[in-house]
Amino acid sequence: MDDQVVDVIIVGAGISGIGAACHLQRECPNKRYVILEGRDAIGGTWDLFRYPGIRSDSDLYTFGYDFKPWYGNPIATAPEILRYLHEVVDEYQLQDDIRFSHWVNDAAWSSHDACWTVSAKTAEGETVQVKGNFLFMCQGYYDYSSGYQPDFPGQDAFQGPIIHPQKWPENFDYSDKNMVVIGSGATAATIVPAVADSVAHVVQLQRSPSYYYAMDNSNEEPIIHDLRAIDVPEDTIYAVKRHMALAFGEDVAQRSFDDPEAMKAELIELAKAELPDDFDVETHLTPTYGPWKERLCMLPDGDMFKSIASGKASIVTDEIESLVADGIVLKSGKHLPADVIVSATGIELCSMGNVNFAVDGRPVDISETYAYQGMMMSGIPNMAWSFGYIRTSWTMRSDMIAHYICRLLKHMDAHHLTSCTPTLRPEDAGMNAKGFIDPDDFAPGYMRRGVHRLPRQSDRAPWTNKQDYYEEKDVIPQLTFDDTALQFSGATTERVA
Repeated sequence: MDDQVVDVIIVGAGISGIGAACHLQRECPNKRYVILEGRDAIGGTWDLFRYPGIRSDSDLYTFGYDFKPWYGNPIATAPEILRYLHEVVDEYQLQDDIRFSHWVNDAAWSSHDACWTVSAKTAEGETVQVKGNFLFMCQGYYDYSSGYQPDFPGQDAFQGPIIHPQKWPENFDYSDKNMVVIGSGATAATIVPAVADSVAHVVQLQRSPSYYYAMDNSNEEPIIHDLRAIDVPEDTIYAVKRHMALAFGEDVAQRSFDDPEAMKAELIELAKAELPDDFDVETHLTPTYGPWKERLCMLPDGDMFKSIASGKASIVTDEIESLVADGIVLKSGKHLPADVIVSATGIELCSMGNVNFAVDGRPVDISETYAYQGMMMSGIPNMAWSFGYIRTSWTMRSDMIAHYICRLLKHMDAHHLTSCTPTLRPEDAGMNAKGFIDPDDFAPGYMRRGVHRLPRQSDRAPWTNKQDYYEEKDVIPQLTFDDTALQFSGATTERVA
């Protein structure tokens, strides 16, 4: 295939990449772009994962795009999210701009040509190249090829299947089987209630507890019902819902920072109220870490608590001694019978889709770069990374990043500039380096295992990744391009305010 030449190359047709294309259409209509998608379908996470009950773990009023209201229930299933994404693709006529089965392996920047050359392998094994002035990495942050699968002692002795949710078998029949789901995060909390009515029994086996919050997943909260009763337009109702969701998130975050012990006690009491009086909340639902150090698992209509209360599901807090033919032996000596083991043990991080980057012939190690405002990487011209929020809705940040990049592209056009490179300055020498996500601030297992693969950040602006929507919403939209850490080149090479 002949080289294709565009203004912007977007990698990934998941929620970030589709959003980036729409923002470009809306704000930079003169820009030609292409989306390179390694799989044969849009949707990213929401098409890849097929385990029972898969759903959002953020409310869709804030997870949906800022340009397309979500009118369904706050917590949505993967099929519902995919329908929403397909609507966006149709409304913005993105179909012809997506190159499916184009797995990006290499990306090389030429300063002489002010151009990226991106190499991708097709399903037929052919290598194609696409050239563009700007590269927008929207491929997410975890490895699509496989999740984190620990080696369990004695697993060869177990006679049933061991399934990772990222590789859930099609049409797998788990009816009337004893299932053990290993893990305590959102995936485990989704699978347990989804299978509870079909299996003989399901046990969530966890080493340590997480925070859970039972939320009303109806689309008719009292205030919304009242607004509909007086014929308030749906767009206004959506704005109210989004505002309420943002206010709730901000309240939980602020109280978690200001008085973590009080917030912890409140969350545990709310969980206790959903469960039988004899349920051991101290053992199974009292985390050792403070609230907001990991994601708060949302339970729509308290579904997991209801499964536990009904006796169809249970939680065991213990560690694995070994797998045996018919189940799991725990370090306490207890035996858990199992016909099926689900290893909901998390994802594996990868850095920028494991793409090999080069700038003017020199390979770039992403883990040695610093993140500029958590969006661009030091020493790499004309490249942005859409990395959303990991405690609140991802899209709230991916939207902000797309807006920023559109402003940057318009600024460069207005001043006849061809490249923008975040560059470490003399005053940045000696600044401290820490992970792109600070493990002292947010430390789930997958982040501790893989943060070394990501870019670095510092506590010194602009080399920071705040991961705080309630701060960044007032900062990122106001960022200007006269920052001395941004080096521009082109027909006008002097710095332009």
